[in-house]
Amino acid sequence: MATRTVAVVLAGGIGARLGAGRPKQLVEVGGRTILARSIAAFDAHPGVDEVLVVMAAAHLREAAAIAAPFRRVSAVVEGGETRTASSVAALRRLEGHADETRVLFHDAARPFVDAEVIGRVLDALETHEAVAVGVPSSDTIVVVEDGLVASMPPRDTTVRFQTPQGFRLGTIRKGYELALADPGLRATDDCGIVHRYLPDVPIRVVAGDERNLKVTRPLDVVIAEHLADGKSL
Repeated sequence: MATRTVAVVLAGGIGARLGAGRPKQLVEVGGRTILARSIAAFDAHPGVDEVLVVMAAAHLREAAAIAAPFRRVSAVVEGGETRTASSVAALRRLEGHADETRVLFHDAARPFVDAEVIGRVLDALETHEAVAVGVPSSDTIVVVEDGLVASMPPRDTTVRFQTPQGFRLGTIRKGYELALADPGLRATDDCGIVHRYLPDVPIRVVAGDERNLKVTRPLDVVIAEHLADGKSL
């Protein structure tokens, strides 16, 4: 029996930094909502069997209407107030799935993820339990403590993470089980959970794409409109 693949589109945030007065996932770029573009990328991929959408509670109905035309969307479920809480909501929905299920967590605010990036994550999951997507950092990255530079990693060893991030379901379940038992839990993505709580699990990094930007601030909407028109960066 072939391993099943579920893509989780995380749209639980409210996008306050964008200043649009509504969740950024519901903003339109190129005449189509950001959420619809993100769902479409996974719905059309031949390696994805099921798409699960996690949305902020106040906008579930609107998200369901956007998701309705996509045949692989199995459900639109309520997310939490944090990224971690929304990922946990998705895992609860997937409780009946086997540990070997491949699960991809994707930020809905990245509407231009393409089939090649998704494919690279799926290929890497054939031999790894956790997979991240990264692009080389063009800036020098420094660690700052109390307003002072504490360390400066060599730039050629740093990447900027994107999504989707892929996992064997049993692995990410175990990571969150340990994380939720930690009163000091702080995480910004799902690979961070694995890195901290399952340190013996290697995280494979595959190449991302500069077009796979995250729409967070007003300037990002301008760039997204440019990309939606089919123009290159």
